[in-house]
Amino acid sequence: MRADGRAWATGLRPGPVGYRRAEVLRGGFGALVGIALAGLTASAVPGGPAGLPWIVAPMGATAVLLFAAPASPLAQPWPVLAGNTVSTLVGVAAGKVLDDVTLAAAVAVGVAVPLMMVLRCVHPPGGACALFTAVGGAAVHDHGWAFVLWPVGVDTVVLLLVAALVNNLTGRPYPHVPEPPPPPGADVPPTERVGLRTEDVRAAMERLDRGLDVMPGDVLALVREAEAHALDRRLGQLRVGALMARDVRTVQPQETLYRARMLMNQHAVKALPVVTEDRRVVGIVTVHDLFNLDVAALDPVSRVMSSPVATVGVDTPVSELVGLMADRGLRHLPVVGDDGRLAGIVTRAELVAVLHRALVDAQQA
Repeated sequence: MRADGRAWATGLRPGPVGYRRAEVLRGGFGALVGIALAGLTASAVPGGPAGLPWIVAPMGATAVLLFAAPASPLAQPWPVLAGNTVSTLVGVAAGKVLDDVTLAAAVAVGVAVPLMMVLRCVHPPGGACALFTAVGGAAVHDHGWAFVLWPVGVDTVVLLLVAALVNNLTGRPYPHVPEPPPPPGADVPPTERVGLRTEDVRAAMERLDRGLDVMPGDVLALVREAEAHALDRRLGQLRVGALMARDVRTVQPQETLYRARMLMNQHAVKALPVVTEDRRVVGIVTVHDLFNLDVAALDPVSRVMSSPVATVGVDTPVSELVGLMADRGLRHLPVVGDDGRLAGIVTRAELVAVLHRALVDAQQA
């Protein structure tokens, strides 16, 4: 009992994670525009019966989810549209069949909740739609099944369209679609072959009964970001600039493949950044690009170089190299300075050495 009391006391305090100012502004602006346009659109529909509101109260709760928590599974288009309309149908039916208002309200919500769960369209404002419709009085009941289309359906569709517009224009993708898992039998990126996988997260969420709070893919993405942050901390927040080789051999796009091969042989390197006269990186040529080519080829390097080429900055955390080199298969990464010019190059060999050092330090700690 004491533990339950502490849980309640904790639950009555604000959560540890707050909203950034941009998110607060987006939420307020989106809700304002969404509710205003929903009401104006519903009021413009011809033939609307007198005595009915143009916008119903549950739309306020829908707006909260769409603009304050657009990544929630409860705020995606199918739960929003189906949850509101299906629950309104249930509310209309309960109001028609049952004369007692209290009983109609209880039955409407009691049926709407499991129905949304079965249809995978759980949307909390749907329960409010069922309740509002069941107790809406003669005006709602006389409007009958059409109440599902107007105003509930119109309001919901307008809110969804505004949510897509506002969220995407302000940098928050909507609808929110987590990265899908690879198809069965397909190879996953090297960094995902060890540690947690999506199926692990899904299984844990099912055991803990947390399936509706957040999508498994989002949990996995959060865990990987945390792992990258922890790796950065263990590496002492080491930056690429401390790791890179600064004495870099380069070629220009118009130089010949023969010269590129000669430089690789003379300096025992397997890649050459391709730069302009002012040392801006425009590509990279590797020993694999020159494989099976005529040793005396006079064609320009631009013929075979990889362009555009991925680069990193001197202040890039070394932990970010893991994903670039392991998952994208990059063996050499040119490093550019704040001025955009070539400052060095980093290879897998340097990364492996740093990770080995971190592993040894962790074992000795």
